[in-house]
Amino acid sequence: MAFKGWPYDNLNILSEDLKANGVSLPLSENVEVLKQELEIDGAHKAPNRLAIQPMEGCDGDHENGAPAELTWRRYERFAQGGAGLIWFEAVAIVREGRANPRQLMITEDNLEDYKRMVAMIKEESMKKYGYAPLVIMQATHSGRYSKPEGTAAPMVAYRSPIFEKDKPLDPSRIVTDEYLKALEEKYGRAARLAQEAGFDGVDIKACHRYLMCETFSAYTRPGEYGGSFENRTRLFRNAIAAAKGAVTGDMMVTSRMNVYDGFEYPYGWGVKAGEGIRPDMEEPIRLVRQMHDEWGVPLIDITIGNPYFNPHVNRPYEQGAYVPPEHPFQGVQRACDCIGAVKAAVPEMKIISSAVSYLRQYSGNLAAGMVEQGKADMVGFGRMAFAYPDFAADLLAGRGMDSRKCCLACSKCTELMRSGSTPGCVIRDNAVYMPLYKEHVLNSDKDVRHMVSNV
Repeated sequence: MAFKGWPYDNLNILSEDLKANGVSLPLSENVEVLKQELEIDGAHKAPNRLAIQPMEGCDGDHENGAPAELTWRRYERFAQGGAGLIWFEAVAIVREGRANPRQLMITEDNLEDYKRMVAMIKEESMKKYGYAPLVIMQATHSGRYSKPEGTAAPMVAYRSPIFEKDKPLDPSRIVTDEYLKALEEKYGRAARLAQEAGFDGVDIKACHRYLMCETFSAYTRPGEYGGSFENRTRLFRNAIAAAKGAVTGDMMVTSRMNVYDGFEYPYGWGVKAGEGIRPDMEEPIRLVRQMHDEWGVPLIDITIGNPYFNPHVNRPYEQGAYVPPEHPFQGVQRACDCIGAVKAAVPEMKIISSAVSYLRQYSGNLAAGMVEQGKADMVGFGRMAFAYPDFAADLLAGRGMDSRKCCLACSKCTELMRSGSTPGCVIRDNAVYMPLYKEHVLNSDKDVRHMVSNV
């Protein structure tokens, strides 16, 4: 492929380049569609079609999991950004399931901190825009990626040669059926606490190959949580039921979930035996249909891939840890195609789309196209929110997105996370995150200058 590459001076030039290279994305100049309210169910309505995805800052209190200084700063910026929904980042439901020592965790002891956080988000937005966003808490168990004290302490659904090629895990790291059964009620407890804290909903996180997501592809696992479709979705089904049973009134139970992992059968979800890594939406669609029709879930946030192993799949990038096997635009198309296929098959389900940030100042046009063409009901921005927390305000005001504020897909926020530091945008929010990047990733001022000159 011979893409022109950035910068694209206008949307027409970008569209022509995509067409010339056989990439089809639903780009639209009608960003007015993003101003529309979205009625999710009888009790919940988002004031517009833009969402901030759950971007983990790894900056909570080490001991009790409460939001700390940088957490508060981040969500104040998000609250002032104008998005109609803020999908609050991963909050661990048990200590051993934390992905890092500073991952947020909700408990009875720190509940008041979360109450103050949710109240602040709604008050800041109301004060600035006259509306409060919906705020959904992501409840998680990191599973294979658990690192509660800073060293790897994986808890897996099954052994996988894809991830364990160089260092096979001891079989003792496979969680038992008894552990998974007990975990179901932990999700219920987290949902109850989320409601007490004032969140509008709770997300039973099932994406990016964390524990819940990994069970979807547990074809080789024996027992009640592996093998058949019914068994592989048992933990998810029961956790949602536990969450719904633990809350009252209008509290929404939802999920940010993978519909495709990017790995071959029998170690990937959203694929078929003998068809390599080609996406196959049969089982994901079956699950989404059950969620809507049988479990009463009104909204899901769809993503794909594994940020630890094939990050080019879920967040196509310009620079990263390796050269991806495809152009980033192809990755964006795959994500849009998977999401659009699920929406077409289960049109009653309200769906949030992902993977738009790579398009920089034209990501709003992709968001508008996804909504306009009925491929999604709302569109979420992840990395973009780190770099440009008020992207929604600019889009909704008709100003368009400012290329000088946009995420550059340079992967520096990910490098910060992988280094054990707290991620944020090193380029656009450099007063806070450049010193951290310099301390934890780079070795000299010369390295900093070289890095900046190449972004």
